[in-house]
Amino acid sequence: MTASQRRPGRQPGRQLGRPLGRHRARLTRSVAPGVHWLEHAHVNCYLIEEGDEVTLVDAGLPAVHPYLMAALEVIGRRPSDVAALVLTHAHFDHIGAARRLQEELGCVVHVHPNDEYLLRHPYSYLHERPRVLYPLRYPRALPVLGAMAAAGALRVKGMDGASVLTAGEVDVPGRPVVIETPGHTFGHCALHLPDRGVLISGDALVTLDPYTGEEGPRIVAGAATADSALAIGSLRRLEETEAGVVLPGHGEPFRGGIRAAVRRAAEVGAR
Repeated sequence: MTASQRRPGRQPGRQLGRPLGRHRARLTRSVAPGVHWLEHAHVNCYLIEEGDEVTLVDAGLPAVHPYLMAALEVIGRRPSDVAALVLTHAHFDHIGAARRLQEELGCVVHVHPNDEYLLRHPYSYLHERPRVLYPLRYPRALPVLGAMAAAGALRVKGMDGASVLTAGEVDVPGRPVVIETPGHTFGHCALHLPDRGVLISGDALVTLDPYTGEEGPRIVAGAATADSALAIGSLRRLEETEAGVVLPGHGEPFRGGIRAAVRRAAEVGAR
């Protein structure tokens, strides 16, 4: 399908579908050339266009599925145009719709081998600090965690049959360059689109920490990070991309460049 054959798009930033509790999905078109941002329940997914195909990056929580389908329609695509789903990592809030997408669309799901077990068992993840204390210490995170729970955070199904994702360019639409960034999980990967000046950082670097509610570039709190020291060390690999726009797994895009984002994240440190 050519650009002239696509259905007319809607306005950038349009909200999709009915409210889920107090939270709607939000699609922002063209946060970078051919890259679209879908935010739902404080979790981000991205759609990368190339030619007549689409790569999805991350699969949010289970309730995101109809919003992903609506997002495809808004950008003039069909579900059959989805060629691949690339996972930055296999935490439950990034694989929520993965199994359904694989079953319904037949798209190939890609994940780093160090996260294959987690993909099958999404609640068996390592974390440095007890999770139960964070809502008490950081009450501003409660609305974030509540929205995630309403979107299905407690009912994510694991899956098998993923393709192995390793460092270097991956043969999917957009041809992102995979950067191994262990720490948040041991198989965490960021995706660099050098021809578009964009880095999809996943949860290696976020601008909203769901466990503290704090905003601005940072790593995710120890409630959901396997090794904070390793995660901070992995920021250097992100910095080497020199990307101008950073698209995180949670929070707003950061347009001040990856070097500034890494500097701020290092200053904040681990929580």
